[in-house]
Amino acid sequence: MSDPEHADDEQYHIAVGSGDVAETVLLPGDTDRVDTIVGQWDEREEVASHREYHTVTGEYEGTPISVTSTGIGAPSAAIAVEELARVGVETFIRVGSCGAIQEEMDIGDLVITSGGVRLEGTSGAYVREDYPAVADHEVVTALVAAAERLGYDYHVGVTASTDSFYAGQGREGFGGYESPGGKALFEEMKAANVKNFEMEASAICTLANVYGLRAGAVCTVYANRTTGEFRTEGEGRAAETASLATHLLARMDEVKAEAGADRWHAGLSL
Repeated sequence: MSDPEHADDEQYHIAVGSGDVAETVLLPGDTDRVDTIVGQWDEREEVASHREYHTVTGEYEGTPISVTSTGIGAPSAAIAVEELARVGVETFIRVGSCGAIQEEMDIGDLVITSGGVRLEGTSGAYVREDYPAVADHEVVTALVAAAERLGYDYHVGVTASTDSFYAGQGREGFGGYESPGGKALFEEMKAANVKNFEMEASAICTLANVYGLRAGAVCTVYANRTTGEFRTEGEGRAAETASLATHLLARMDEVKAEAGADRWHAGLSL
């Protein structure tokens, strides 16, 4: 998939250049999740593997698609967004796992992020703290349509993204350590109808908005922090939903172009 004419724009961390990736890239944190994602595609070819950034490009239902793993947390996810944007990527979809905090959410359900609570520090290096981390409505619409078509249970709402998996999400640290305000933060987010905790979505959405790009996130619920349930179940659901959403976004873009519309809206039909 590499283009020798653009070899000089190979990015420092992710080791890809122009022509290596599609316009839409899925962003799992776990490098092993790349195999789960690309296993559902029609075609795939490894493009690069450097540090935590493993990139594969291929096709899903005839639509070009790529995936780049980002590692854990917002700092490394932001590097991926920065460098992928530099080689022409226009849409980012985080594909991950999460802890749900609303009682009615089951293990294996999907959470489609409509916006994020910016509890990570990375996005604050880009823009003031009251700037909203909003998911692009076209990406949200495509993810919802994909989940509906696939028959997966899903929830749409606000995600809280943190820098800490333990203290920052109200879990006990080593030796039972409890951070000041950790449990209060958990209860505050739950009362405010936040759906889930994870570690990357708000930074990805914030950077995409700052740069005029599209972004969103879909995560499988591995734990319900309110009921105490935990199972690593349904990982492939988020992967399949994001892949189908990429195909639907491409179709939405075609319909917009045919209609002369700048944005997808309810008056347009797939």
